[in-house]
Amino acid sequence: QVQLVESGGGLVQAGGSVRLSCLASGRTSSAYAMAWFRQAPGKEREFVAAVSWNGGLTYYRDSTKGRFTISRDNAKNTVYLQMNSLKPEDTAIYYCAASRPSYYSASRFEREYDYWGQGTQVTVSS
Repeated sequence: QVQLVESGGGLVQAGGSVRLSCLASGRTSSAYAMAWFRQAPGKEREFVAAVSWNGGLTYYRDSTKGRFTISRDNAKNTVYLQMNSLKPEDTAIYYCAASRPSYYSASRFEREYDYWGQGTQVTVSS
């Protein structure tokens, strides 16, 4: 069983930056994709960014390109989401997700991710 724990959320002013972290435990292999999704109040959960097992492949939501960066440190079993130039519309609960083992690509789709964290709130004030 894989456990994912997010951290780093909070309240930030528009234009500011936040770095989210997601620590994975319970898994011995790093050969899996990781992703961030978010859910704003009254809206469905949506894809934000994804990274392949070795960091060689990344995908981003169009509205976050150039502002957000996803990365991972397999030695620390941690994936990060650096968020810069934040906007009020980035306000949401951010969820970390991990794929099944031996998944060597990355995906924008929730169905490819088997494990989810509990989420961390990011609030961007105008």
